[in-house]
Amino acid sequence: MAHILQFIPELTGQELAYVQHLTKDYSDNQLQNFANIYRSRRKDPNIILLTTLLGFVVVAGVQRFMVGQIGMGILYLFTGGLCLIGTIVDLINYQDISFTYNQRMANEVDMVVKNMK
Repeated sequence: MAHILQFIPELTGQELAYVQHLTKDYSDNQLQNFANIYRSRRKDPNIILLTTLLGFVVVAGVQRFMVGQIGMGILYLFTGGLCLIGTIVDLINYQDISFTYNQRMANEVDMVVKNMK
């Protein structure tokens, strides 16, 4: 049986453990399908970090829009990242923001792969 890192080598830490647990009973074909779909949907934590840094210079809240938190993105946009405090907090927690989003995407992809014939 193939290992998930053969298909998605950029996974690390918490995300790797979560995806390994989710795909532990997958066949090689299911694992390949999961990897193809998941790679297109996941957000790299470094991209979240870069977009959070944009909040200091250009426009706040881009990172929140990227992870589907439209309401928070609009709030950050109109309040300057909650007067930069929210942007600073997101800068510290960028890995948690991306992991939460990627966890949701992994669950969605898991449902898709399990329903494939």
